[in-house]
Amino acid sequence: MGGVYALLSSGVTLIFGVLDVVNVAQGSFLVFSALLTWQIWDLTGIEPLLLIPVMGALMAFFGWIIYRGLVKRVVPQGPGMTVLLMFGVAIAMEGILNIAFGNKFKSVTPPYFTQSLQIGELVLPYPQLISGIMAVVVLVALYFYLKLSWAGRALRASAQNKDGAALVGISSIKASSLAFAIGAMTAGVGGVLLIIMYPIYPATQYDWIAKLLGIIVLGGMGSIPGAVIASMILGISEAFAQAYIPQWSAAIFFGVILVVLLFRPEGLLGEKTREDVTT
Repeated sequence: MGGVYALLSSGVTLIFGVLDVVNVAQGSFLVFSALLTWQIWDLTGIEPLLLIPVMGALMAFFGWIIYRGLVKRVVPQGPGMTVLLMFGVAIAMEGILNIAFGNKFKSVTPPYFTQSLQIGELVLPYPQLISGIMAVVVLVALYFYLKLSWAGRALRASAQNKDGAALVGISSIKASSLAFAIGAMTAGVGGVLLIIMYPIYPATQYDWIAKLLGIIVLGGMGSIPGAVIASMILGISEAFAQAYIPQWSAAIFFGVILVVLLFRPEGLLGEKTREDVTT
């Protein structure tokens, strides 16, 4: 689960790092991908994992459209307006999904849905194991893309210094569009992975965006390595809680965030803001 959390939160923190936009609609993107995966599987019986590149590409295009059509127009008005915009997008998408799929739980049950890998006394359910491995593979591919490709370097440059990036010919609009598309892509892939692990219905978006926002705050806003570390910490904490005190699993998840932020308000890998700069 730590790997899945890392994949999902990396998209949110990448969007924030490049655009300074908190994408509170990421949960609705995730649920949209999951329910669409269920619909295709229900109609065709196709192996859901084969839909990962399809849903990733589809959601990347969807994210690009959302940025170009909506977000770009609101960004100049400040972070508060972008949060309201994306919250409106999330609510609208939830309503549309309720109409299209109904307010009922949907789940994909491939042949390995109830199977597990047993190593001694350790039992690893195949859906969680496969999802974790796929999430790590996509994360590694995303890391190398951001690290080695020209577009990835342009994104990182724009995140660090928009004015400096513009001076060397990097378009902030193109960089922001790409960042938003990649963020939505992670939701597309994540939706496929989640639907083979958990039942999903439209209002599930609130649970997931709450977790993702908690992860990126704990890791440090805008820091992908921080989001990965926070995801692993919270994934392990939640797993132990579900095994031994399941009624407290949600409290443990957010309790860990609270405790860490009490001692490090900027997050694990976040940067402190100098008071003389803020004033």
